[in-house]
Amino acid sequence: MSADVVANGKIPFLQKIIYGLGALINNLLSAAIGGMVIVLNLGLGMNPALVGLVSAMPRLTDAITDPLMGYISDHTKSKWGRRRPYIFCGAIAAGIIFALLWQLPEGKSEEYYFWFFLIGSFIFYLAYTMFATPWVALGYELTPDYHERTRLMATQNFMGQIAYLIAPWFLWFMQNDLLFEDMMAGAAWLAVIIGAFTICVGVLPAIFLKEPIKHVQAGPIPGEQFITPGVKGFLKGFATTVKFRPFLFLCAATFLVFNGFMMVASFQSYVIIYYIFGGDTSMGAEYAGWSGTLAAISTFCVIFIVTKFSTHFDKRKGFFFAIGISVVGYVLKWFCYTPDYPLLMLLPVPFIAFGLGGLFTLMGSMIADVCDMDELNTYERREGMFGSIYWWVVKLGMAAALAAGGFLLNATGFDVALGGAQAAETIYLMRIFDAFIPALCSAIAILMVYWYPITEQKAGEVRDALDARRLSVDPVSK
Repeated sequence: MSADVVANGKIPFLQKIIYGLGALINNLLSAAIGGMVIVLNLGLGMNPALVGLVSAMPRLTDAITDPLMGYISDHTKSKWGRRRPYIFCGAIAAGIIFALLWQLPEGKSEEYYFWFFLIGSFIFYLAYTMFATPWVALGYELTPDYHERTRLMATQNFMGQIAYLIAPWFLWFMQNDLLFEDMMAGAAWLAVIIGAFTICVGVLPAIFLKEPIKHVQAGPIPGEQFITPGVKGFLKGFATTVKFRPFLFLCAATFLVFNGFMMVASFQSYVIIYYIFGGDTSMGAEYAGWSGTLAAISTFCVIFIVTKFSTHFDKRKGFFFAIGISVVGYVLKWFCYTPDYPLLMLLPVPFIAFGLGGLFTLMGSMIADVCDMDELNTYERREGMFGSIYWWVVKLGMAAALAAGGFLLNATGFDVALGGAQAAETIYLMRIFDAFIPALCSAIAILMVYWYPITEQKAGEVRDALDARRLSVDPVSK
């Protein structure tokens, strides 16, 4: 990190772009494994509940592996820095394992595919964690400036949305009869492409970004809490993190918003295919692709709008603004998803885009502020621990949504063998779950952030206290 960045908090635009490439890989892997898993049901005939379980179970182990990786990253000392070695190696490992995960052998039993994919997913998520956790932590420490943090996170979120511009077409690609014999062959080739891209692009932040100058910290004064290294330090640091109320409010809000969105991601394709298009998978996949593309394009605009709004007003108000608009979009799905006017399904998309567009523009910036307040209390810079636990909550939201989506789909009475002849009650329940569960989750998330206490003024006071502490130890540091 250059001296100018440390002095004025500004990050060169090219460095923001390079950091954003990590978001592109992070989102691409997340969207791919979430969107491609549908082929286990449609391509292999696996029970939706089992698909939900095989998607959800590996994410639960992240409760241990993510904080552990964060702790290791926080305490790593090498000539390449704390984060960069893991980002480099993790990108390579994640790309290779993801490609291998989808090379499923033919003619096996449902039980075989379940265990093959489950074990492979466990291994993949270990590599994914090695890449993602240090990359997230690096972003929290790149600048101390309150609004520059939002701009950095807006840039990385903008870059990350490119993945969602592409991901809606995965189903169309995999089931394209002109390219592949069957859907599973399409999934195998798609995984190879994604894996190679992950390796080539994922290593770039590790190669071209420099980590900030080491923070100068004073020792704890009597009575203050101090987190020591080692196993005891890990456990104490973990406990301190999960008990920190400002952080918990952000985690709860993220879980709700992201869980709601992922519930839509796992349900929306079924609603489009079996309600709007009466079981026509080809037409449903095409329109789902256009919907997803419009969502990604809309999110690019949302990131710009939310960034301007939050830097002019406040991050909390920016969250209320963005998530409130997304609630309107979810409710509109009930009225706009109709077989009579298929194109009308695109109307709610720009409104819904304010959900994740606002969430991941603001949350990273707000957690960086939380890291400052935590340092004031603990005398530790623990971006890795905070980032790992936060993103585990994101993954937990995804796992909960995928698992719940499978069970809820069974609860509707959906039967893939019936094709377009699903019962009227099945279609009705699918539409209810698709529109109103995410709307309710997002509304509760607004309440969580209402209780979040770090305003711009409070963040400034914390930064001033940290600067004064550091200057008392080393007058040339800032």
